[in-house]
Amino acid sequence: MKGLLGKKVGMTQLIEKGGNVSAVTLIEAGPCFVTQVKTAENEGYDAVQLGFGETKPKHLAAGEKGHLKVTNTPPVRHLREFRFKSDLKPGDKLMADVFVVGDHVDIVGISKGKGFQGAIKRYHFNRQPKTHGASDRTRSPGSSAQTTTPGRVYKGKRRPGHMGDVRVTSQNIKVVFVDAERNLLGVSGSVPGGKGALVMIRERAR
Repeated sequence: MKGLLGKKVGMTQLIEKGGNVSAVTLIEAGPCFVTQVKTAENEGYDAVQLGFGETKPKHLAAGEKGHLKVTNTPPVRHLREFRFKSDLKPGDKLMADVFVVGDHVDIVGISKGKGFQGAIKRYHFNRQPKTHGASDRTRSPGSSAQTTTPGRVYKGKRRPGHMGDVRVTSQNIKVVFVDAERNLLGVSGSVPGGKGALVMIRERAR
């Protein structure tokens, strides 16, 4: 298994040899530092903790500085765990060339927050008719439940509410571009989050 942390740069286009144009998301992947390796014998599960985004020491808490000092890792802003067994050792440095063109990956990120939204935007409901005096009800979600039985609204009813700002995993995305010198990965299609958002890139789950 392989994994990296990265920052979403934005979207662009990739023109292939045949002239086909495809949408591509660029990710600044790495450099990442191995800050901890967990094993089933010591912690009860296998995992690799990676650090990404070098920053000034003054921006870190004392506990974070102490944790990174054990492995001689530079101060990093983000720490994330990848649940897989690996031969990596604390202090190792990972670059974008961990992945190659043709690999398929799962990308985890936090989706864009949309605030409070109605049922049409949140769940793609259809508008209601505008006729017969219902001009002010066109974007209303309609009835919520039945009458006497059950006399309540079922849990999970799709209603207006907070939209976005949740953890999303885009699965089976193809790597179409790798630039190890600039630590750039290009993946086909879109990935969760806005520009500058932190993403976790891991090898596709089998």
